[in-house]
Amino acid sequence: MDSAITSGSAAAAPLNPSCQDLRDRVERAFPSLVEELTALVAIPSVSSDPAHEDDVVASAEHVRSRLEGLGLDAECLRAHNPDGTLGRPAVVAHSPAVEGAPTVLLYAHHDVQPTGDLARWSLDPFVAEVRGDRIFGRGTSDDGAGIIVHLGALGVLGSDLALNVVVFIEGEEEVGSPSFQDFLSTYADRLASDVIIVTDSYNWRPGKPAITTTLRGNGIVTVDVTVLDHAVHSGSFGGPVLDAVTLASRLIATLHDEAGDVAVAGLGGQDTADVDWPEDEFRASAGIVDGYQLAGTGDLAARVWTKPAINVVGFDARAVDQSSNTIAPHCRFRLSMRTAPGQDPAEAMEALVAHLESRVPFGARVEVARGEAGPGYDADMESPVTTDLAWALGEAWGIDSVNIGVGGSIPFISDFQSQLPDAQVLVTGVEDDRTNAHSEDESQFLPDLKAAVLAEALLLTRLSAPSQS
Repeated sequence: MDSAITSGSAAAAPLNPSCQDLRDRVERAFPSLVEELTALVAIPSVSSDPAHEDDVVASAEHVRSRLEGLGLDAECLRAHNPDGTLGRPAVVAHSPAVEGAPTVLLYAHHDVQPTGDLARWSLDPFVAEVRGDRIFGRGTSDDGAGIIVHLGALGVLGSDLALNVVVFIEGEEEVGSPSFQDFLSTYADRLASDVIIVTDSYNWRPGKPAITTTLRGNGIVTVDVTVLDHAVHSGSFGGPVLDAVTLASRLIATLHDEAGDVAVAGLGGQDTADVDWPEDEFRASAGIVDGYQLAGTGDLAARVWTKPAINVVGFDARAVDQSSNTIAPHCRFRLSMRTAPGQDPAEAMEALVAHLESRVPFGARVEVARGEAGPGYDADMESPVTTDLAWALGEAWGIDSVNIGVGGSIPFISDFQSQLPDAQVLVTGVEDDRTNAHSEDESQFLPDLKAAVLAEALLLTRLSAPSQS
């Protein structure tokens, strides 16, 4: 690809069109963009529900038609899942070629989460409703807003778009993107780019833009603990024989030290963060009971973003209503591990397995089954395009952006990095701490959506401008 993306903000040529011109264009276009977001919400593209398979196809076709309406060459494409079945449709579109200019790929996804219990919604999830400065409905923010950012930026630029754009709108992000790797390899020639912009993350607060600089990786293990080949009477054998649940509990307890930090050797992590996360806000957001003391050391944001975490997410044992005076011979539990950004997932998995296998209590039989493992993300903060993104966010919002992490994982970003190694990845978004993505009454803060459209238009213009030495 073209390697001309070297601007770095301060030395870049003046924008054409200007910041104010683009701001005015976004202001005029925004009411129609809100209408388009309402139209997207009306398509119940729930990728996890086979009953909505036709809706996922319909949402892909809808997005394709909107991109064609902007003058792009757009098509709906599919790839294969690991089991050989056909994946859900994605949209790939290309702007008219600009010879010698760099290529930017714009990513979002058109599928959405299920609604859950409708009784917990205050509105029909698929009929968007504006209330004050927020728009409510399933997919308003995750990731209808991401699609609107791309449509809006391309629309306001129009014929002033001076670089090559590839738009990639996925249709199965909410189910783990099973055909993503095959899609990237199958259509590598259509997706080749210099920069990838992912709009599927968060801002720090409503009105406070952010660049996502880190994501934690993840890993799953399932552990079986066995002490007996059958249940025996607790009066006859209790004492010398500890039950499997007690043994599993002792093993689980070795995973953290007295302060609550992860005690597995080799998982690393960073104790500091660029922002302060007030403890009262964190406690309120998580719904923590009074009296509970937060675990771990270091900055609170770092404990969520850049340090490892291990939690028990499943436990199989005899139910209380089926209990008897016998010693439980076996139990099973599952661990979810979040790894520090940049940690090799295979190394992290082996470190966890080695820790468990070396701390077997009282010589019980412990069997550890490795599950899925995915890498995190650590942005290149020295990259000129990262500087350009920070500049664009600052111009659009009128305040400096901050660098944040995300405690969860977005595995497809590592797929981008492995399949398109020459592209620089930028991760940002329009969600916030009130968005309620994946839950009831999901919403999008409209001023941030408008600013995000402007920021992307500014960034695309800046990336197309030659640098000045």
